[in-house]
Amino acid sequence: MKNPAKRSGRPDVLKVLADARPDALDPSRLADPTRQRQDFARITAEAADNRAVRRRSGFRPLGAVALVAAAASVVVAVGTVDRQAPADRPAAQPRSATGTPSSDTGENVRVDGHIELLSAARKAETSAAEGTYWQTTTRSQNVDVAEADGRSFAVRNTSTEEWSVGVRTGTGSLMVTGLDDVTEPWTAADKARWQAAGSPGSVTVEAGKKGEIARSYTLGSGRPTVMRTNVDDKIYAVGPDNVSYQDLRALPATSTELRRYLEKLYAQGNSADSGASDRSTWMLRQAGNLVTMPVKPAVRAAAYRVMAALPGVRVVGHVTDPLGREGVGVEFPDTYRTALGTTKQRLVVDPSTGAMLCDQLLLVEPSARAEAAGLKAGTSVNYQATTRMSWGEHQITVPKNARG
Repeated sequence: MKNPAKRSGRPDVLKVLADARPDALDPSRLADPTRQRQDFARITAEAADNRAVRRRSGFRPLGAVALVAAAASVVVAVGTVDRQAPADRPAAQPRSATGTPSSDTGENVRVDGHIELLSAARKAETSAAEGTYWQTTTRSQNVDVAEADGRSFAVRNTSTEEWSVGVRTGTGSLMVTGLDDVTEPWTAADKARWQAAGSPGSVTVEAGKKGEIARSYTLGSGRPTVMRTNVDDKIYAVGPDNVSYQDLRALPATSTELRRYLEKLYAQGNSADSGASDRSTWMLRQAGNLVTMPVKPAVRAAAYRVMAALPGVRVVGHVTDPLGREGVGVEFPDTYRTALGTTKQRLVVDPSTGAMLCDQLLLVEPSARAEAAGLKAGTSVNYQATTRMSWGEHQITVPKNARG
């Protein structure tokens, strides 16, 4: 019999699905009917969890690293939007960052999104092996609402960040932030309102409480900042632990073992009565961080499979990140209240390469202040888009005008 895949030119769908299958669904692990019934009950229970809405606590943005030693501490924080209290009601679905309608129209799309995420896991297994420096380049934008002379207008800060993590003996880790840093009115309409307010050189924005200053912005170009991000041989934080490159390379390489490892770390820093939503949020954050670290390809793939199986996490196919790149959206369980309104966080993954494209914060329901400044539901008010993630043999060049 002829091979239908060769005859039609299309891939063998069953083979694609088998390759993307999570470890927990491997037939060789389903040893007996009892085990099959238990796994089926677990899977259906997780599917029910995916449709539940729960409360959760705060979390750090993707890529945030805290390395703490007895004699020194280094804190690298990516992203500036303040997360406040979690929203109490189910979230409306935002439009994509480009303003196009969400493609998540039903259960079939959600399932397709999971399949695409598992496909990304498969691609991640074939990534490059090792080098001297693990290097990432990230393009970031943060949108906020300022007031001057009784007028509200949106401002945006954009910049590029380079992070080079040395993994061999004698190498250090450097992060340069604020490359091409520019703060300016967001749109032409915002520029007109800013000019009508007297074109102030610096503006302030309020936090959730009226009159409380959250931060200030100086309009124009800024200087880059350089910092060392390693503490001796500790180069990242995984949960509460500072880890070395050797620690990263020793991480479990199957989704079952990696999830068990992360669950143990979660138990170290969280109370036993933490909600399921809090747990899924924490696990998704850690798995998302691992994808961006110099782990073994099999560990990166396992992290994607952990993400796909977490209860409450919503996987949406066919989304577009702020740079116009298409991928799979992985959304955190709940929404958060901020000064700009109710928001939700989404990771965007490229299923064709296994790369993490973006971490973005989307407006679900803008506050009155944000709406007055023209911010609509679906606006990406904060994002970090990765444009490069690969090995290099030379340390990055620090600009001469860099501070720090």
